[in-house]
Amino acid sequence: MELQDMLAGTLMETLGMKVVESSRDLVVMTMPVDHRTHQPMGLLHGGASVALAESAASLASMLNLDAEHQAAVGIEINANHVRSVREGTVTAIATPLHRGATTMVWDVRITDDRDRLVCVSRCTVAVVKKR
Repeated sequence: MELQDMLAGTLMETLGMKVVESSRDLVVMTMPVDHRTHQPMGLLHGGASVALAESAASLASMLNLDAEHQAAVGIEINANHVRSVREGTVTAIATPLHRGATTMVWDVRITDDRDRLVCVSRCTVAVVKKR
């Protein structure tokens, strides 16, 4: 199954997220800044940024697992929103800080169309056995 097909019917599809690049060491995803991702003042909603960050970290974790026997589930995320965005596209880049047997920690940087930092996030993911 293609990665983009895995997004069908999910929050990621609803918010317009796209997988641009994916490997064990790097995941790049984009998301439009539009009516789906705005807060009432017309700015990118912080929760949408967090959803993008966790989606990128979760996908990156999945690429580092034995998908037949293991799954990745987010257990903690933080985010610092450093710039507002009204329109365009934001890009999340997830890179590993730690890849262990039971947890993984990912650094996720979200930038705007002009490559300016919008949000920086750290996401901790648990590695669990599939049932």
